[in-house]
Amino acid sequence: MTVPYKLIVFDFDGTLADSFDFFIEATNALAARYRFRPIAEGEVESLRGLHARAMMRHLGLPGWKLPLVARAFRRLMAERHDIVLFDGVAQALRELHAHGVQLALVTSNSYTNVCRTLGPRNMALLDYCQCETSLFGKRARLRRVLRQSGVAPHQAICIGDELRDGEAARDVGMAFGAVASGYTRLSSLAGQADAVFADPADLAGQLTGVAYS
Repeated sequence: MTVPYKLIVFDFDGTLADSFDFFIEATNALAARYRFRPIAEGEVESLRGLHARAMMRHLGLPGWKLPLVARAFRRLMAERHDIVLFDGVAQALRELHAHGVQLALVTSNSYTNVCRTLGPRNMALLDYCQCETSLFGKRARLRRVLRQSGVAPHQAICIGDELRDGEAARDVGMAFGAVASGYTRLSSLAGQADAVFADPADLAGQLTGVAYS
């Protein structure tokens, strides 16, 4: 069966990697150092419905501090060895690659963290990898991947777990696929998504129309 997209661009944290608990832990660990509000246990679920900009306002985190916090976040993650891929992600990448689809990754995380979590076999399946993207700089990186791949925007899909992922995809003319497993609640993402993936294990099946077991 023909795959509807020639290029699939994945986000990393919350899309391929199960890192939400670490995100909460790291955010609270950095709050005192960079003088913004920590995330209270009782507000986690409500914050999952917010855009990243709204969450920053809620935490009192100004934009000028964001690069500092992002670098510190990456350093903290580099010290951890318990961040793993969601179940089914590795198989989905293999199946999509076997169908001849170009695969890419665009993330604000570091190349070192991505490599350790994905592992060499999965990294080898990626045709393009853009790391340490600024939090609101995904549009430029998506355009770069489109140029590198030679794929027209309407033949590509960006798969992510945040509202800013969908906005970036729409701004460059790509489709957006929302995952239910990530940082933002699916109910908040569904309105701007061209496809919804309830389970990472369903990625390959939904995108190729082939059932895998």
